[in-house]
Amino acid sequence: MDFNTLLQKLTHALIPVKAILEDLAERAATALPALAPYKGILWWMIPATAVILILLLLVISAALKTPKVPMKEGETDRELSTPTQTPPILTSTAADPGVLNSLKSGLSKTRTALSSGVDALFKGGQTLDDDLLEELEELLITSDIGVRTTMEIIETLSEKASEISTSAELKTALKALLLERISFDVPNKITMKKPHVMMVIGVNGVGKTTTIGKLATRFVREGKKVIIVAGDTFRAAASEQLTIWAERSGAEIVRHKDNSDPAAVAFDGVQAAVARDADIVIIDTAGRLHTKKNLMEELKKIRRSVSNIIADAPHETLMVVDATTGQNALTQAQLFHEAVGIDSLVLTKLDGTAKGGIVIGITSTLGVPLTYIGVGEQADDLRPFDAEEFADALL
Repeated sequence: MDFNTLLQKLTHALIPVKAILEDLAERAATALPALAPYKGILWWMIPATAVILILLLLVISAALKTPKVPMKEGETDRELSTPTQTPPILTSTAADPGVLNSLKSGLSKTRTALSSGVDALFKGGQTLDDDLLEELEELLITSDIGVRTTMEIIETLSEKASEISTSAELKTALKALLLERISFDVPNKITMKKPHVMMVIGVNGVGKTTTIGKLATRFVREGKKVIIVAGDTFRAAASEQLTIWAERSGAEIVRHKDNSDPAAVAFDGVQAAVARDADIVIIDTAGRLHTKKNLMEELKKIRRSVSNIIADAPHETLMVVDATTGQNALTQAQLFHEAVGIDSLVLTKLDGTAKGGIVIGITSTLGVPLTYIGVGEQADDLRPFDAEEFADALL
C-alpha cells in the first residue's frame, strides 16, 4: 500500500471525528460569542489542547516519581528519601592507637610543660619538700589546672611526701589525683528518654555550630533519628551552617527566619521531634545577642519553652568551651552554670596550642563531666572523652 492510498483511508476514517469536533466548535462559539470569529480553527484546537495536557501530566508524574535505591540481599524495599547515605556505625575508639596519638599531639604544649617540669623537679637528688611542692604548685597553675584544684592536689601530695622520691612516683601520684577529678559516670544515651533533648550553650567562637554538626553525624551513624533545632536566630550564618551539617549528616532540621524568637523555635523543634518519633533533639542557642536582652534570661526562656512539651526537658545542657582560651573557659563555664546549670562539657580546639589543664580545672571546680573532646576539623575528630587516655596523654 503506497502513502497516497494510506492517507486517503486515514482521511476517510477521520471524517466522523472531524464532524464531531466541528459540532463541538459550533456549540462553543454559540455559547461564547467571543469565540465566533475563531470558529473555523476551534475544531482542531480542542484535540491539540488535550494532547498538550496529557504530555504535561506525564512530565509532572515523571518528576514526582521517587527513584529507588538498588537493594542488596536481605534488605527490604525502601525509597531514597535523601541524597546522602548513612555512614557505617562508629566503632569504639578505645582500641585505636591513633586516638591516643591525636590526644598527645593536642596536649603537646601542656604535656611538655607539665611532664618535663616534673622531671626537672627531682634533678640533683631533691626530695619532695616544701620548696619542691611550691615549684610544683606554680607548674600546675601555669598549666591552667586552676588555683583551687592545684591547692587541693598540693595539700594531698604534701601528706604523701615521704612516699615520693622520684619523678616517676610523683607522676603516678599526680595522675591518680587528676583522674579523681575528671572521672565521672556518664549515662548511656541509649537508655535515655525518647526524644532526648540536648540544649547546647556557649559563647560565640568556641565551635558550637560545628560541634552540633559533629554530634548529629555521630548519632545518625549510631542509627538514631536526629533533629537539629536552629535556635541561634541572632547570628545570620548560624542557620545556614546547621542546614549544611544536617544535609551532610542525614539529620533533620527545624529553623525559622532570622531574628525569630529562639524559644519559639525550640518549642517547634521539640514538638516536631515528638511528632516524628525522633531519638535525639539538639538545640543550638545564641552565644551573644544583638539586642539588649540578657543572654542568660533568653536561655532560661528556652528551657521553660521546651518543658511545656516534655516536663523534664531539656534532659541535657551541654556547654562547648574552647581549650585555647585557658582560664577564660573556666570563667565562662561558671557563669553559665550559675545561670542555667550545665550537665556536661565539650572541649574543642584541643590542638598543640591548647592548655589541656583547663579540663581538670573546669570538671573539678564545677563537678561537671567532660563528655567529648575535639582534636581536629573532621566529623570523626569529635571523640568521647576517656579520662585515663587523657591522663596518659597529659603526663
